[in-house]
Amino acid sequence: MVGRIARGCCVAAVLAAGLTAGSVLAQSSPDVQAPSPILTIDQDALYQRSLYGKALRARVAEELGKLEADSRRIDAELEDEERALTQKRSEMTAVDFAPLAAAFDKKAQDLRAQNAAAVEALRLKEQDGRKQFFTVAAQVLGDFMVERGAAAIIDKGAVIVSLRGLDVTDAVVARIDDVLGDGTK
Repeated sequence: MVGRIARGCCVAAVLAAGLTAGSVLAQSSPDVQAPSPILTIDQDALYQRSLYGKALRARVAEELGKLEADSRRIDAELEDEERALTQKRSEMTAVDFAPLAAAFDKKAQDLRAQNAAAVEALRLKEQDGRKQFFTVAAQVLGDFMVERGAAAIIDKGAVIVSLRGLDVTDAVVARIDDVLGDGTK
């Protein structure tokens, strides 16, 4: 029994050493362009590095900046209006003041709801653009896979050890940029 445990520990140690050595070997080996049945990509980098992804993120950031500036302006106007309303409070009866306070509260809630809806619409716009990107990317990836003679392209994050040359993210980004550009075509 002790012999089996000792052999099992030896096997585990050899496997661990082999995986570690393989990882180091894979990381230090030169880029391989030989045909491979499996290629890898970094899906997030594919989107982030593409002209389309960069342009979409820039447009969304610009629109978000405008919404934030508008929100700050509205908040300042509401603060001024609230101060003026607070000053009127001392000059009015509670019965006369209540409808003004309720109207102000409704206005503030409506403006904040409109802003939240605009931010959500912007988030959905970016999400739709990302879906469109990956729809086109899937077509490009399929063509790229066939050209390279591969049977599959998997996300780099799902791979434990691989040769660097199997990662085709940059080449696919270049192809997608040729097809989509920055999205204004």
